Amino acid sequence: MSRRAEVEVSLGERSYSVRIGEGALADLSGLLEASRPTSFLFAVDEGLLASHPLLLARPELRTSAVLPVPGGEGAKSPQRLLAAWEAFARAGLDRGSLVVAAGGGSLTDLVGFAAATWHRGIPWIAVPTTLLGMVDAAIGGKTAIDLPGGKNLVGAFHQPRAVLCDLGFLGTLPAGEFATGLAEVVKAAVVGDPELFAFLEGESGGADRLRRDPDRLLEVVRLAAGVKAAIVSRDEREAGDRRLLNFGHTVGHAVEKASGFAIPHGRAVSIGMALEGRLAEGRGTFPSGERARMEGLLGALGLPTSLPRLDLGALLEALTADKKARGRRLAFALPRAIGRVEVVEGLDPREIRAILESAA
Repeated sequence: MSRRAEVEVSLGERSYSVRIGEGALADLSGLLEASRPTSFLFAVDEGLLASHPLLLARPELRTSAVLPVPGGEGAKSPQRLLAAWEAFARAGLDRGSLVVAAGGGSLTDLVGFAAATWHRGIPWIAVPTTLLGMVDAAIGGKTAIDLPGGKNLVGAFHQPRAVLCDLGFLGTLPAGEFATGLAEVVKAAVVGDPELFAFLEGESGGADRLRRDPDRLLEVVRLAAGVKAAIVSRDEREAGDRRLLNFGHTVGHAVEKASGFAIPHGRAVSIGMALEGRLAEGRGTFPSGERARMEGLLGALGLPTSLPRLDLGALLEALTADKKARGRRLAFALPRAIGRVEVVEGLDPREIRAILESAA
C-alpha cells in the first residue's frame, strides 16, 4: 500500500485534514457519504476531464453535475465566476449541497470563491492536481478572482471541508509546471522550515529526481503543506503570522501582472523571492550568505532569479495597486534567515525601484 500522510488545519469547528499520498482521491467517496449532501457539483479542469485516468475512473464524476473550467490564470475572471454561478443554478445547488473542485490553484481559487458566495456559503472540497495547489493554493481557504487592476482583488476566506492531494496527478504534470510548483515549496522552507530547505539542497537530481521518487515527493508535500497549515491554524484571516506567507508574492504578483500573466505564478514568485531577498540584504537584515543559498537553490531547481524585460513603470504601478499596500506605501514579508521571515511595513516605492532597476 502506498504511504500516506495527513496534515491538520486546526480552526475549531472549521478544522479539516489535508490528506496526502497516492490514492488520496479515493477518500472522496467516504467524505461524500459522511456529509450526505443534498446534491453536489464536480468542477474540474477541462484538460483533466478529457484525459486523466484518476478522474475518469471516479464514480462521483458520473453521478454529479459537472462544470468544466479552463486551466490557467484566465480561469479567475468575473466572466468565469458568473459561469460558475450559472452552473450552480442549473444544478439546483442549495445550502445542503457540496462542490468538489479538482484542478490547479486558479481553479480552486475560482470555485472556492463561487462556493463562498453561493447562498452565502456552501461546503466545498479541494482536490489540487498541481504541486503548487497541493502545498499552497488549496490550503487555508483563501479564494479569489482577478480584476484588470490586479490579482485576487475580490475574494473571501472560505475553508474547504477537506483537501485531497493525490500524488498520482503529479506523474502526468509537465516537467516545467512541476518545477514552478517547487517555488512555493522553497517559499514554505524559507518562511518556516530550515530542515525542508536543507532537504531540498541535498537533492542532487533537482526537480526531476523529486518528481520520480514517491517517498521523497510525499515528504516534500507533507512538510511544505505543514508550514502553511500551521500558520493558517494560528492566523486564519491574515491579521498576523499569515502575512509571512506573502514572501515572494508582493513582487511576484506584480511581475505576473506586468507580464500580462505570460510569466506563470511559480516562476514569478521565484523572481519575487530573489528580489525581496536582495531588498532584505540591502537593508542589512538578511545575510548575504543566506541570500546566496536561497538563490542557489532556486537556480538548482530550474527556477528564475532575475527580472525579465518588463516595463518598470508598469511593474511599480502593479506593486502600489497590490491589495496589501496602504496608500502608496508597501508592506513586504522579508527574510532574516532561512526559516525566519518578518513583515516590514511602510517601504518607500523609491527603495523598491532601486532594487528593480539593479535587477533589470
